[in-house]
Amino acid sequence: MRIKRLARSLLLFAATAISAQQPATPVAGGNDTLLLRAPSHTPWTLHVADLKSMPHIAVTVHNPHTNADENYSGVRLADLLAKMGAPLGSELHGKALACYVVATGSDGYQAVLALGEVDPSFHPGEVLVADAMDGKPLDAHSGPFKLVVTEDKRPARAVRNLTTIELKSVQ
Repeated sequence: MRIKRLARSLLLFAATAISAQQPATPVAGGNDTLLLRAPSHTPWTLHVADLKSMPHIAVTVHNPHTNADENYSGVRLADLLAKMGAPLGSELHGKALACYVVATGSDGYQAVLALGEVDPSFHPGEVLVADAMDGKPLDAHSGPFKLVVTEDKRPARAVRNLTTIELKSVQ
């Protein structure tokens, strides 16, 4: 239990440090691209059609705000990060465990996830970049991309109108 509290505190500290160092700059609405950044990798701009062409998974999450289940379809964030050389699977140990992901929405909203939370071989939950809900493309309020985290009890780290995903390290 203490370890979980410590991990949450560290993630909160990292999110606070990120906000203090680099305030988020809102992006104009209607953006249909997602920018992915990782150390030692050229930034990658992903278009709606690019994400649609990738293998999708489906997840169901309960939204306590609407008291309804929501069915999303999208691409595992781990699959996108793997294409950028992120240390996943058997490479996720040691210093790699100090890596984290910052997801930013068009309104400047940010959420932080430890890389271990993103890796399905390390953590039981799913984290995906969704492009559809209930079989339909995301609406203008939520999409075209939305970060969905299945193991969260509240959807606070669900970033709608997702514009940027950055892989960083605390070291």
